[in-house]
Amino acid sequence: MLSLLLQSQKFSAWLKNSALPFWSQQGIHPQTGAVYEKFNADHQPDLSAVFRSRVQARQVFVFAAAYQQGWLPDALEKVAGIQQFLNQHAKKHSAAAGYVHSLNSAGQQLDQKLDAYDFAFFLLSCAYRYQSFSDLQALDQANKLLEHIEQQFRAAPGGWMEGDYNSPYRRQNPHMHLFEAFLALYQATKDGKWLAKAGQIYTLFETVFFRPEPGILLEYFTEQWQPMPGIQGQIVEPGHMFEWVWLLRWYQQLTGTPVDQYCETLYQNGLKLGIETGSGLIYDEVLPSGEAIKKTKRLWPLTELIKASLAQAKASSDSAYKLQAEQHAALAIDLLFRFYLNSDVTGLYVDQLDADNQICVADAPASTLYHLMVAGLEAQAYCQTQQNGKL
Repeated sequence: MLSLLLQSQKFSAWLKNSALPFWSQQGIHPQTGAVYEKFNADHQPDLSAVFRSRVQARQVFVFAAAYQQGWLPDALEKVAGIQQFLNQHAKKHSAAAGYVHSLNSAGQQLDQKLDAYDFAFFLLSCAYRYQSFSDLQALDQANKLLEHIEQQFRAAPGGWMEGDYNSPYRRQNPHMHLFEAFLALYQATKDGKWLAKAGQIYTLFETVFFRPEPGILLEYFTEQWQPMPGIQGQIVEPGHMFEWVWLLRWYQQLTGTPVDQYCETLYQNGLKLGIETGSGLIYDEVLPSGEAIKKTKRLWPLTELIKASLAQAKASSDSAYKLQAEQHAALAIDLLFRFYLNSDVTGLYVDQLDADNQICVADAPASTLYHLMVAGLEAQAYCQTQQNGKL
């Protein structure tokens, strides 16, 4: 049996002593202040990669969250540099808020679309800039971002479109991250409007994203929120099922909404459909039948299994269930280190394994650090709570 406490301590130490020093120093372009999109298999920054604005916002979140832990004392300087890069280069002049989707390493705009998924992370970064540094400009920016998505992206019969561009589908994923951002903004500000926005997305989860009959979460929908025809409308991402468990438990803490049935169904079916027998690793995509349609395995679903398992353990009064969920979390951390964090450069990781669990994408995307940071902080907080309860 693995010790969750020891696994959590190892994870926190890796974040504090390896990942954060690397990404806050080597991970930042010295001329522009922007964070690199990714590091290649040869452990060098990929200057030819498109720089997505969303990734800049994710690293703002990571650095601000690290500052709260005392892990990154100069976080404000790093965050200010990233914000300056975005404000100087990524603003769309025809829009009142937000940043264009992508730029090159020199800061020239490439894809000028405004994207709802991106806006979710702009909002999340605002929540953490305000919470960590009492940045009133971040609060003002969050209000303008909300106004923009309400006026420009909102669409019948509920929810938001993909952005200011035509899309063949609507997705649950941007809404999931908007849900996260709204919860974070409410937690940071105690302004009820953010919780009201989260409530709208919770309604979409109940009525659209969650399918009670097979007990799954679907990804792709038509404009009228019907599942897309064919295989696309049946795709299930186990990682997102776990991510929703964590988010629903957070929503429950803030509102008292009963979510036990949703969480248990998503959690158990995520384990049943998503985990490869033998390795314990998580498939990228499966069908409701359990057939894996993408037998590749990215790093981030394991971080969501950690978060979901701890959320379920925390919510349960059954000691046997709690222990089992804790073991799932401990094993997931162990798998992270065995398969993904074993790079020969301290602080880096690999992104994806193939069907045979060999590395197929050796790049280290900066965006993945957001997933690792949240999972590490959740594990640390859970263990501290458990220890305090035993004192």
